[in-house]
Amino acid sequence: MTDEDDDLQLDPNFADRFERDPRRPKCQLYLISPPTIGDDFAGTLAAVLEAGPVAAFQLRLKGLDDHAIARLAEPLQKICADHEVAFIINDSIALAKRLGADGVHLGQEDGDAREARQILGPNVQIGVTCHDSRHLAMEAGEAGADYVAFGAFYETQTKETHHRPDPSILSWWTTVFELPCVAIGGITPDNAKPLIDAGADFLAVSGAVWNDSDGAAAAVRKFAALL
Repeated sequence: MTDEDDDLQLDPNFADRFERDPRRPKCQLYLISPPTIGDDFAGTLAAVLEAGPVAAFQLRLKGLDDHAIARLAEPLQKICADHEVAFIINDSIALAKRLGADGVHLGQEDGDAREARQILGPNVQIGVTCHDSRHLAMEAGEAGADYVAFGAFYETQTKETHHRPDPSILSWWTTVFELPCVAIGGITPDNAKPLIDAGADFLAVSGAVWNDSDGAAAAVRKFAALL
């Protein structure tokens, strides 16, 4: 596939012609940290992880150096381990190595999956942001990524976005490839169902949990009712 192939629209009903592999696990929750956290966040995270099933927690703190993130990460990493939740570092291969994190998530400007694999070893989970591009996703898979992330599917305040894929990209990916895919971007309990139905293996959520008017733990329970 070439970059030009991404310009060819997918049939929104692409996956309807195929039966989802029954061996593929149900969609799971992938939690991303708030953009800023304090020393008291550990208690909040523990309560959230006890509220419902969460597969992974990504620590995403822009604007801080690795030393500051490492200090904040230590108690959070232990809480994730205690709850059998994968602890993922955003962007930094070096920090993931330093902390012995379960995984690293890489944007398109944050390094190559092959490089990350060489540095982090065979057991660390490597995810790659692929926006709305089937081409980038296939490249990431060939480079050894453990999952690919598509989005933003909806308007989001968490980060500036320039790509808005159709849910059919999830259907196409999960029909053709075994590698898991993550849906990200403005996902809430109210708009998540089309992405689940399209085939997302994981829903990456941040603001919908931490900013929920009923509290973060309640938000996780709302997602759990859908999954």
